[in-house]
Amino acid sequence: MELVNIKIEGQEYQVEKGLTILEAAKKCGYEIPSLCAFNHGECSLASCRVCLVEAQEGKGPNRLVASCVYPVSEGMNITIGSPKATAARRTSVELLLSNHNRNCQECDKNGKCELLHVAQVTGARENMYEGEKTPTTVDMLTPSIKRDTSKCILCGRCIARCGSAHGLSVLGFERRGFNTIVAPAENRSFKDSPCILCGQCTTVCPTGALMEVSEIDKVDAAFKAGKHVVVQVAPAVRASLGEEFGLPIGTPVTGKMIAALRRLGFEKCYDVNFGADLTIMEEGTELLNRLTNGGVLPMFTSCSPGWVNYAEYYYGDLLDHLSSCKSPHQMQGAIIKSYWAQQKGYDPKDVFVVSIMPCVAKKFEKERPVMEVEGIRDVDGVLTTRELG
Repeated sequence: MELVNIKIEGQEYQVEKGLTILEAAKKCGYEIPSLCAFNHGECSLASCRVCLVEAQEGKGPNRLVASCVYPVSEGMNITIGSPKATAARRTSVELLLSNHNRNCQECDKNGKCELLHVAQVTGARENMYEGEKTPTTVDMLTPSIKRDTSKCILCGRCIARCGSAHGLSVLGFERRGFNTIVAPAENRSFKDSPCILCGQCTTVCPTGALMEVSEIDKVDAAFKAGKHVVVQVAPAVRASLGEEFGLPIGTPVTGKMIAALRRLGFEKCYDVNFGADLTIMEEGTELLNRLTNGGVLPMFTSCSPGWVNYAEYYYGDLLDHLSSCKSPHQMQGAIIKSYWAQQKGYDPKDVFVVSIMPCVAKKFEKERPVMEVEGIRDVDGVLTTRELG
């Protein structure tokens, strides 16, 4: 590993060659605000200009550079807190705020908004630039993802993630100049585009422009209506929920989670691992049947609704290879609405099943027509880990 000598705020450091200034500064304990950089150094377009610092190479002049993409070099002298760099970062944030819907108290991203954080860090002054705002598009037509361009800062993170995660590039910059927005082609709804509703865009959006469609109110209504509200939790949630409360990544919070769910009022709390066991048995049985009777091989699992959407949109010729089985939480929901309800002496219509899932595609999955029997849906509500938090 080759190292280079640099200075940050007059202090000497050795860092890996090839790092960006932003990465190097972070390794040395400095915070440089940024909005377009994400996922451990990945950057969309260096478009937000919030990470500007002064950098001097050799005997050259001090220049303002975007630290998220500018690489360190031998002898580089970096100044983060100079009046020039500080003022430039503040102005960048103030310009972003000038075209932003500032309904922070009503926004679902309140408390987790990166724009608000950098505004505080840079000391951005409220309402510094007032004027016309870009025309807004609000898309809430899918059960999974909602899009509100009034909160979009055009950082491009969602575009980069959509392209790199699956190679789909459903999202892009639409229109030009002041009217530019982020959207599927021709500003279509997600509902009318080949979006697989995986939710990767919502995980990297720094504001509330892209969010999961919340079903918290729907669950609250079931409690108020006196339904027998049952919750089932995906295995991943117990290891990720703690992050919502500031615990280190991967901290298991199973006991705390179950205790909290019970106190929230859920009558029973079940582990979707049981549904996964059901799926293993059903898919195994289906595979044996295909092997015995000359069915289509190889057989692929149908557990992931995002993968099923992907196959339906892009690989229709492979659909016969998918298992016909429901996913684990849908299977378990069906068992709760039938066997469990019968054991309890409950009318299935009075049982309300909530799944806690790490994937927003599950919200779409539960709405598929095949996921109900005689008007009774297998699963009534899906909350993400973030919604549960």
